Amino acid sequence: MSYRLIEKSIGYRFRQKKWIQIALTHPSYRHEHTQEEHDNQRLEYVGDAVLGLMAAHALYHRYPKADEGQLSTLRSSLTKDDTLAQIGQEIHLGRHLRLGKGELQNGGADRKSNIADALEAILGAAWQDGGRRAAEKIFNTLFVPLIEQAHAPYSQANPKGALQEYLQQNNQPAPHYIAKSTEGPDHNPQHTIEVATMNQTFTVIANNKREAEQQAARQALEWIQKKSN
Repeated sequence: MSYRLIEKSIGYRFRQKKWIQIALTHPSYRHEHTQEEHDNQRLEYVGDAVLGLMAAHALYHRYPKADEGQLSTLRSSLTKDDTLAQIGQEIHLGRHLRLGKGELQNGGADRKSNIADALEAILGAAWQDGGRRAAEKIFNTLFVPLIEQAHAPYSQANPKGALQEYLQQNNQPAPHYIAKSTEGPDHNPQHTIEVATMNQTFTVIANNKREAEQQAARQALEWIQKKSN
């Protein structure tokens, strides 16, 4: 079996192909093929630790002013199963999995948990095959681009939507917008809007209520960016 396509997608070519084969072997396949000595569960265990280490290292250097709690939140977002499954789907990892007949017939190639587990196993396999540098090649190819995309939505044209998205991605409560007051003549009202998020409040005065909310959200995003950098 050729692994050229998947190796190209992950940015690493295995020296010993047995490792990539094991990483792609679902337990159901091993169960149905008794001659198989290994499935990917043990490599998944290694890969989980490798991913956590590399994510922590990358985020530590990318966000030098972020505190421990913020870094932990960012790491959780980067390494959660949904993120792993998304990456795996983008590189069509499911079509390369070695699945038992029953698992395959039940949609196992598209099952997010199978894809996420296999991606972690691939990281573990790379570590076994070529050590830290090998695993770093995969991490740099697949995960580093997500650090900017997923955790820095500050320049989007819709600050209110960007703030909502950021908080959802990082398991934070939704922002709370409060209309504090409206003053001035009817033809030129001054709306004071306050947004409360992440134990901070940001207050803006504008002629238009919607614009005031957008400006308040923009202030919140700028604060998050400064806090993270």
